[in-house]
Amino acid sequence: MAAQEVPKTCKVILAETIAKGLLAEVKDTLRSIQKGSEGPPTLVAFLANDDPAAVKYAEWSKKTCEENGFNFDLRRVDKERLEEEIVGANEDGRVDGIIVYYPIFPGNPAHDRYVQETVALAKDVEGLCHQHIYNMYHNVRFLDPPACRRKSLLPCTPLAVVKILEHLRVYNPILPPGNRLFGRTVTVINRSEVNGRPLAALLANDGAAVYSVDLTGVQLFTRGRGIRHPRHQVEDKPGWSLADCLPLSDVVVAGVPAESYKVPVDLLRDGAVCINFSSFRNFDGPAVKERAAIYVPSVGKVTIAVLLRNLVRLIANRPSTNQDGSADETTQKAKNEAFVDG
Repeated sequence: MAAQEVPKTCKVILAETIAKGLLAEVKDTLRSIQKGSEGPPTLVAFLANDDPAAVKYAEWSKKTCEENGFNFDLRRVDKERLEEEIVGANEDGRVDGIIVYYPIFPGNPAHDRYVQETVALAKDVEGLCHQHIYNMYHNVRFLDPPACRRKSLLPCTPLAVVKILEHLRVYNPILPPGNRLFGRTVTVINRSEVNGRPLAALLANDGAAVYSVDLTGVQLFTRGRGIRHPRHQVEDKPGWSLADCLPLSDVVVAGVPAESYKVPVDLLRDGAVCINFSSFRNFDGPAVKERAAIYVPSVGKVTIAVLLRNLVRLIANRPSTNQDGSADETTQKAKNEAFVDG
């Protein structure tokens, strides 16, 4: 009698599946915080490079915006005029949010950082202004304590990975918010200032032990022992490499911007959750399916859904008034309750 074939245990989850739920939430929230006289929100996008990943991201953003009732205004500009163009959009009341596609000055990250700071806080849909970044690293949720009406934004790709992990039930909903990754071990392969390091901090702030791996070595992001500390701590791990981290990890998140790079699948623990956020495939598809329990091959569509979520949050952060200048308490209450889950 022939042996019965054992079914594969790996479940491949596509970003589009997760994005649909987020986009529905975005549209419902927008309806609750806008008055009938207000038109569709407008997102202005600045493209000052020819990076293929940036161009593709712009195309996806345009498609998603238009499909969901948002205005998307793509502006191709010379990088030497970019600062002036951003300042103009900051001052334009018809613009609700601004996104800039990076890198603009390859080899000069300080100049790109300066451009990030040029975007007004009230229109920073990417969550990259200093105040947003400071709040993220210090686990501060609001821009205006003690009133706590204006919520701080998180960078789009790191937040997209968090939303994916919530969808996959890696977050434990029984525990209170802020502790729902307690007991989880994660490896993040990328420590860029835009994606990898913010993601490690977010996951550590939610209780995980996070091994952050890049070319310079390994760092461990935690909240210390137990669940006592309000913000993450960072510890260098001299002599450690990816080979030390992967066998310990429940979740592996890879974002290496190189077509040739592949995560060594043989080092993964059985049943790991594997997520790729690079524009290249960092996991060998057939091989990872033999070891992982869940594999998410890309996060791009979730990132764009989060981009629109951040845009609606910027709108919710604006005060609501009636035509006579008095406070519109009904709309303000809806804004205060927007995206209560973070």
